[in-house]
Amino acid sequence: MAAHAPTKSTFASPEFRLLVIAVFVFALMAVLSPDRFLSSQNLISMAFQFPEFAILALAMTIAMMTGGIDLSVVGIANLSAVAAAMILTTYADPAMPASQSVLWLAIAIAVAIAIGAMAGLVNGSLVAFFGLPPILATLGSGLVFTGFAIAMTGGSAVMGFPDTVAVIGNAKLLGIPVPLVIFALLAVLLHLILTRTAFGLRVTMYGANPLAALYAAIDINRMLLKVYVIAGMFASVAGLIIMSRANSAKADYGSSYLLLAVLIAVLGGVNPYGGYGRVIGVVLAVLSMQFLSSGLNMLQVSNFARELIWGALLILVMVINTNAVTALRASLKPSK
Repeated sequence: MAAHAPTKSTFASPEFRLLVIAVFVFALMAVLSPDRFLSSQNLISMAFQFPEFAILALAMTIAMMTGGIDLSVVGIANLSAVAAAMILTTYADPAMPASQSVLWLAIAIAVAIAIGAMAGLVNGSLVAFFGLPPILATLGSGLVFTGFAIAMTGGSAVMGFPDTVAVIGNAKLLGIPVPLVIFALLAVLLHLILTRTAFGLRVTMYGANPLAALYAAIDINRMLLKVYVIAGMFASVAGLIIMSRANSAKADYGSSYLLLAVLIAVLGGVNPYGGYGRVIGVVLAVLSMQFLSSGLNMLQVSNFARELIWGALLILVMVINTNAVTALRASLKPSK
């Protein structure tokens, strides 16, 4: 059977545009700084770096699919990491046998993910049962979660972990960085949830048309609770990776990751108004942002300039996507 040629819609899809952008950014940075950017050390370093904010972007993605947003992901990540760190520093002595430290690490991971789920449950309840706008509910809860983390630590970093903690953020599995493996597994899991389950169909339907979802007898409150619980659990995993890579936990780690997570989700083609989003688009957006960030770092561009570029890029992408949606709707209207 002959292969089908790419259609016009294929080239116009957000995912194809993202693939072009990712290749272009990679090629541009390779030309500007070939010796450093294309070095094996830099490529491995990037594979260790981007899963931290990429997993937060996945959490942001599922929230935005409902037409909402989760601005508390960084707060959840840090609170979960602080709780895990306090368990490890209290009960897991760095000098204890590896078998015992692995047990305490497993307990700390379970507690961190449970805290992420509970934080997500709080967010979902504020949105579903109290009717708060997601942007305000999660902005406020994020400050509360950060406040809890500060109260638990006094604002200082928690450190002094056993060596086994480094496995999460600094080890390799069959030559592949463990953070990259974790990100890949979560990306595949989210893709399956959104495309292969009834829950994913309900999320997409609600994001596209909340009124139609209501008439379809979808339990919207239960669906929103699940969405924010999943987002909270993903955020807690990101917090554990940050803790492992930094070998410490603190209430204000990853403060710039919130803007980056929103930018990646929007750049990845997720509709901020809900109803559309594909994980492959988010993955391509992550790669584009990592290539750009690494290249700008090698070109010695300051962090302030990088955030300016990210903010401008976010506005530009939203303008382009909004105009594209408007043009599509206009083309679908019947002519008189």
